[in-house]
Amino acid sequence: MVITRATEYAVRAIIFLAQQPKGGIVLKKDICRTQEVTPAFLTKIFQPLIKAGIVSSQRGVGGGFLLAKDASEITMLDIFEAEEGKLKLNHCLVDADFCQRDAYCSAHEVWYNAQREMAKVLKQYSIADLVQQEKENLQKLKTPPA
Repeated sequence: MVITRATEYAVRAIIFLAQQPKGGIVLKKDICRTQEVTPAFLTKIFQPLIKAGIVSSQRGVGGGFLLAKDASEITMLDIFEAEEGKLKLNHCLVDADFCQRDAYCSAHEVWYNAQREMAKVLKQYSIADLVQQEKENLQKLKTPPA
């Protein structure tokens, strides 16, 4: 399973929004320029994020985008599910009628555990965590080795 480009860019754009002054509106052109994304693709990416209540938009002169929640309240799982839908590794985990082998299939339990653990990891990381980690990573790059 590979996440879509939309999800990858959504994560990057949300991190960028979280790095801006709190409550500040960010122009679409600035997001596009810094994240190297076309305006049409950014619109496509932000539609599900707006619907999920992660991003807000403001139209008109001075309009743009901002986070609808505090960065500490937005997880990687929130963004993933807004863009990709519910996390699902196998059809049998979504539709109980898909496979009649669920009651005894040894692989079913593996798929279930893997899906549960992946969701747990994605939920563990907030956007605020990622903003902080990026600051630390950039600081390490600036600091010459001892």
